[in-house]
Amino acid sequence: MRGAALIVAAGRGARAAAEAGKPKQYCRIGAEAMLTHTLSAFSAHPGITDILVVIHADDMALYEAASRILNARLMAPVMGGLRRQDSVRAGLEALEATGPDFVLIHDAARPFVEDALISRVIATLEDQTGALPCLPVTDTLKRGEDGRVAGTVPRAGLWRAQTPQGFKFDAILAAHRAAAKDSTLEFTDDAAVAEWFGLDVALVEGSEHNRKLTTAEDLKIADEMLRTERESAAGTIRVGTGYDVHALGPGDAVILCGVSIPHTKTLVGHSDADVGLHALTDALLGTIADGDIGTHFPPSDARWRGAASDTFLKAAADKIKARGGEIVHVDVTLLCEAPRIGPHRDAMRVAMAATLGIEVDQVSVKATTNEGLGFVGRGEGIAAMASATVRLP
Repeated sequence: MRGAALIVAAGRGARAAAEAGKPKQYCRIGAEAMLTHTLSAFSAHPGITDILVVIHADDMALYEAASRILNARLMAPVMGGLRRQDSVRAGLEALEATGPDFVLIHDAARPFVEDALISRVIATLEDQTGALPCLPVTDTLKRGEDGRVAGTVPRAGLWRAQTPQGFKFDAILAAHRAAAKDSTLEFTDDAAVAEWFGLDVALVEGSEHNRKLTTAEDLKIADEMLRTERESAAGTIRVGTGYDVHALGPGDAVILCGVSIPHTKTLVGHSDADVGLHALTDALLGTIADGDIGTHFPPSDARWRGAASDTFLKAAADKIKARGGEIVHVDVTLLCEAPRIGPHRDAMRVAMAATLGIEVDQVSVKATTNEGLGFVGRGEGIAAMASATVRLP
């Protein structure tokens, strides 16, 4: 069967705004955004053929940063609606063209969903219309009124609902379309939409590990847990270095560390001659002992004529991530008499952080002159040195 995963990530997550102006699904836990962890779980499962994320219209840049390392099964995102059910319906409508047999609808705020849980939901859908992962309620439940206990609620037969909630695709799409015709209907999850529409939904064993992160404290605990796990995995720290130089020729701008800077000359090279990114690419490749930029992107290859050097940098970063590595920190030093680097330093850091999929505070850019000495001092060229620190399994 063809299976799709629909990840709901359009909420604002105000209660967990641990990072100023950033919804909780894009806050970092461990080394990655929460959404990255969630997407990775579904991307790794063989039963999922397509993945689609519903996002808020204001979050495209955050989404692109969180999803850049994932594979081709990830479809273009869809903009969400005012309510969760509106967002889910928008995602289902977009998935219809791919013709999935079933869909798993999952909250982005459950980043610890396990492969075995996904498999249980999929297996249940072989002979059921819907599948709801859940856990029995084990705590005593109290009903309160005016700040006082007003009674005890029997917990027999009560379950805590989780996601991913799985459904035969055509059935849940029909249910959401029907519910959309009545604006007074409010549902807290997709199983509720299915129940209202008259669909049978089977109970599936959930997982205590599959907790929903709601508050800032939840994010803090999750971050500490992941960092502890990573540190205990006997990771290896590696440091690589790189150096590059390009001559200056006639022109009106230079490209340095991904930023175009007006100048009286331009850097000469087969690609865009960005010495900063070339040096950093070599430094990253050095951490995994995988040759240098010329090995992977030889100047004899016409494909790279005039190419933007962030292509090379991203390729090196992808090689590290493919080995389970994490880029901890990068540092670039530019050696030039002109142009002045200071006014462009922050733009360079932002550009490199975006290409590498890391935070700006993990990127350093420095500059120095050559005190009028040598080819740099005579304004004949620009050089760059770089170092990269990487953690590998």
